[in-house]
Amino acid sequence: MPKLDRRQTLALMAASTLGACATPQEQAPDIASPPSPLFAHGVASGDPRATSVVLWTRVTTDAADMAGTCQIARDNGFNDIVAERSVTAFADADHTVKFIPDGLTPGATYYYRFIFDGAVSPVGRTKTLPVGKLDKLGIALISCSNYPFGYFNAYDAIAKDPDVDVVLHTGDYIYEYGADGWGSETGTSIGRLHAPANEILSLSDYRQRHAQYKTDAGSRAMHAAHPFIASWDDHESANNPWIGGAANHQPETEGDWPTRRTGAIRAYYEWMPIREPEPGFTRSEFWRTYVFGDLATLVTLETRHTARGEQVDYGKYYGTITSAQTRDAFMRDVMNDPSRKMISPHMEAALAKGLSQSVAAGQPWRLIGNPSPIARMLVPDLVAMGVDAAKAPKGEAPGDGPNMLWKAEWNLPFYTDTWDGYPAAREAFYALSREAGAGDLLFLTGDSHSFWANELFDDEGRPAGLELGTAGVTSPGDFDDTGWDADSAVKLDHVFAQALDEVRWTDNMHQGYVRVVLTPDKADVAFVAMDTVLLPDYRTDVIRTETIIRDGKTLKFTDA
Repeated sequence: MPKLDRRQTLALMAASTLGACATPQEQAPDIASPPSPLFAHGVASGDPRATSVVLWTRVTTDAADMAGTCQIARDNGFNDIVAERSVTAFADADHTVKFIPDGLTPGATYYYRFIFDGAVSPVGRTKTLPVGKLDKLGIALISCSNYPFGYFNAYDAIAKDPDVDVVLHTGDYIYEYGADGWGSETGTSIGRLHAPANEILSLSDYRQRHAQYKTDAGSRAMHAAHPFIASWDDHESANNPWIGGAANHQPETEGDWPTRRTGAIRAYYEWMPIREPEPGFTRSEFWRTYVFGDLATLVTLETRHTARGEQVDYGKYYGTITSAQTRDAFMRDVMNDPSRKMISPHMEAALAKGLSQSVAAGQPWRLIGNPSPIARMLVPDLVAMGVDAAKAPKGEAPGDGPNMLWKAEWNLPFYTDTWDGYPAAREAFYALSREAGAGDLLFLTGDSHSFWANELFDDEGRPAGLELGTAGVTSPGDFDDTGWDADSAVKLDHVFAQALDEVRWTDNMHQGYVRVVLTPDKADVAFVAMDTVLLPDYRTDVIRTETIIRDGKTLKFTDA
């Protein structure tokens, strides 16, 4: 057993709260057998449509282009093959392979495999999108899988979850840090350091990092078991990017930002089971609309590379906020600057179209695949709420993330990189939704490494929908990872839920995923926690459930 640091000890302490009702995982479907050396990264499917789906693998070879075959069948024994095509692992695409069969049956389950040089890949299972009447849809919501922080046990649990039909990943599928960066202490103790060892900058670097992440056994199992819907956040390129740069990109030592971003996006398209852009779109315009029969429409957002204005840096304003008047001026003139966007006009048009069509079709559910929290999270008066100020960690500057006392003093947003840092853009999003007749959105959110159940309102107090946020697959929560002791970290969870109008419940102490099962009348929500990510042997428990119903034209939690 490796020696545990403070963060790991806290994680195991949190795991002990899962209780005696946790049960071992059920046996996974036999569709993700250990890969041959030629298929070290497994298989994957994703970006589904009613009659087609992307099938993906990668051939591990140093050779030039290599020809092979992809088969798709109605049964896992491949007795009923519906398509068999020649495919090529191109060296110029890092020997990744995609096959997109068309003419498939809507709402059907298929099995697929690749054959190269006499070697057969693991068998994958996938589904096309349904058309017409649909009684139930199970979605696994995940984000923030950081390799050094632990094993991707949540992925493995999703592979074995019989209630999951499709996986939605809302970003931070990889992290760009070097082997000595964030997570390195944990990675050293459990033998999971980043490769390459440097912070990734080049196309080759990003390819190698994607390859490393897809060697995780849980990752291979999840991708083989379910179709995958992807949206990216920041770490697929670099921490906190905007259209002109990124917080974790220093041009003087790391070169040109557009070049780095182009390489990151190219590697993402190569290594993920996603389609190339439609005519008239660029690769950076990565948003999609998915229609699930008469039940739901899901629109995924792109909030990083096509419109986002630069994040507000609190460090520049500490010392200027000294009264209620200067605080209000900062919030009005700086934070609420309407020129600072989150999504592009092109994205807005796609969003309005998808929502309007869903409303016209009479679907009960409109879902937003949302890379970062949209609920208002203005830090409350922590001291008045019983948080011991003496235990607060100190950052390099009073505005830094680890030091929340300064934010609490002036009731400032917890994050400036989320929608809270772009309140005018958030209000415009809500207005667009209302105009489309869709003031009843269900946001499925990642990024914060915490579980959330949030109730949303616009500036005039009108309901704007609900938000479900998922904890990280492995990335630790902010309260846990920034120097608070265990008691204070748990206390902060309670304070946020008690003091913030839009936060119904939150948990910062676990890793896991959110399972959302939609039916025409309700959504059953389960927050699924892993007892550990430090070992590949784990147990799960549902630490909270919610039921969402419709109340007229709005959504609500049943006991709200």
